[in-house]
Amino acid sequence: MATIYDVARVAGVSPKTVSRVLNGDAPVGDSTKKKVKAAIADLGYVPSSAARTMRSNKSGLIGLITGAISRNTDPREPHGLPDLFIVQGIQQVMAEVGKTLIMADTGGDYAKVAHLAHTFQQHRVEGLVYVADHHMEVEIDVSVAKCPVVLANCYDKIGTPSVLPDDRNLQKKLVKKIIQTGHTRIGFVTLDSSIPASIERTKGYKEALAEANLPFDPMLITVGYSEGSERDSASLSKSLDQLLSLSNPPTVLCCGNDEMALRVYGLLRTRGVKVPEQISVAGFDNYHVIAETLVPPLTTVELPYRALGHETARKLLAMVDGVSHQPERATLVEGPVAWRSSVTALNSVSHINLGRELS
Repeated sequence: MATIYDVARVAGVSPKTVSRVLNGDAPVGDSTKKKVKAAIADLGYVPSSAARTMRSNKSGLIGLITGAISRNTDPREPHGLPDLFIVQGIQQVMAEVGKTLIMADTGGDYAKVAHLAHTFQQHRVEGLVYVADHHMEVEIDVSVAKCPVVLANCYDKIGTPSVLPDDRNLQKKLVKKIIQTGHTRIGFVTLDSSIPASIERTKGYKEALAEANLPFDPMLITVGYSEGSERDSASLSKSLDQLLSLSNPPTVLCCGNDEMALRVYGLLRTRGVKVPEQISVAGFDNYHVIAETLVPPLTTVELPYRALGHETARKLLAMVDGVSHQPERATLVEGPVAWRSSVTALNSVSHINLGRELS
């Protein structure tokens, strides 16, 4: 394997001159540069990244820990891969600034995070990211990483800098848009009420009602799926019956995610209820495989996973570069409402009052 001394000998210059050409840290004449580059090409010389790291204390490496690679996802189930989209967003920004992203997978075992962080530290990464597959609180040990750390799609109790989806404002924007079309009885079929995303989205739902001077009716909120339970249609069907049997039923159903909305379409169809003629339906995620192929196409709000990745990368780079010494603990990222034909205005000629039809 060729060395810097071999390059210097072939080019007829000193090893220091070769180093200056490689690092661009001192002026070198054009003719000398051409000789050095020609020698490098002829010899197939590859500079030592380890040596450059030792000199500059900059490896150009960013570590990323996730469980996205090993997570078992049944291809028959209508689920997205949010953590992979976040990783793609991080990779895009890092590539633009010439950083190399190296990734490790936990295999679903949080206890491995500390070991992986230590391994990355041995490789002198300049920064470290942990990516979760949903908005959640984590208990992971990254204290061994002697570099800036950012959590993506999650947060911890000790206030490690994090980037999160703004679930509260996303739900609020969607409900406000629905209210503008004349709906005042808005059913909300949530994911498990104890998870952070549901807690924040319920706040957004209530805020949208309050800003429109609409009363909050707790009977209009029901849990579609419980945490840890199988996502079959049994519990969702029960929740749907609860809403439809109200004396003054909702005219629109906001679902916890697009996959839930897909099931709601089917359950309504088995009851002979038409969407959106008799009841409107909205989702959450903007998972295109579902939202754009349903009939009618699904109104939803986009969870901005790639944008979340972009923001995570920018936040980490600012910390690495020393631009942000004390960053905000949590950065919130919003996405747009994707308005489609599953929600119709109440004053629409085609809309039929569900309560009247069921009575």
